[in-house]
Amino acid sequence: MSDMLDLLLTRRSVAALNLAEPAPDEAALRTILTIAARVPDHGKLAPWRFILFRGDAAKAAGERLAAIVAARGTSDEGMLAIERARFTRSPLVVAVVSSAAPHPKIPVWEQELSAGAVCMNLLLAAHASGFAGQWLSEWYSFDEEAGALLGLKEGERFAGFIHVGTPTEKPSERPRPNLDDLITEWSEG
Repeated sequence: MSDMLDLLLTRRSVAALNLAEPAPDEAALRTILTIAARVPDHGKLAPWRFILFRGDAAKAAGERLAAIVAARGTSDEGMLAIERARFTRSPLVVAVVSSAAPHPKIPVWEQELSAGAVCMNLLLAAHASGFAGQWLSEWYSFDEEAGALLGLKEGERFAGFIHVGTPTEKPSERPRPNLDDLITEWSEG
């Protein structure tokens, strides 16, 4: 089996809480993001971009999420602590932003699928670089106020938040779907 097939067969999500320093350094991160951006992209629109959350900025983003939750009436300190830690569970969080928009030739759905492919390539590139990741989409992914606070522009949406770091434990394998249940042969008639 080739190294590439082995890499694809062994990639596993690692919970963000089980990702620690070190995160990719700048050179490794640039390579990972370059690979992430090498996806099918009909029309060469690049209908996605990245927002990085790390260090003090990650802490500040969590504080701002906690402020939104508090302003909406939550005073439970445990819940607010969870919000404060949203972007510090792992040493690096890469938000993949979908900027899909109506186009005369390329459907929005196809552009959104391209952003999803960016998320998957990012996870694969992190794995190939010796790191691990987890693709999350939590309440703030779909909340207009949180989206604006976290850097979305008009018409953009989050495709996902990819947590990246060094795994603190080896992930266990999980049950996979039965491939035979997923395959149908098309036939005429």
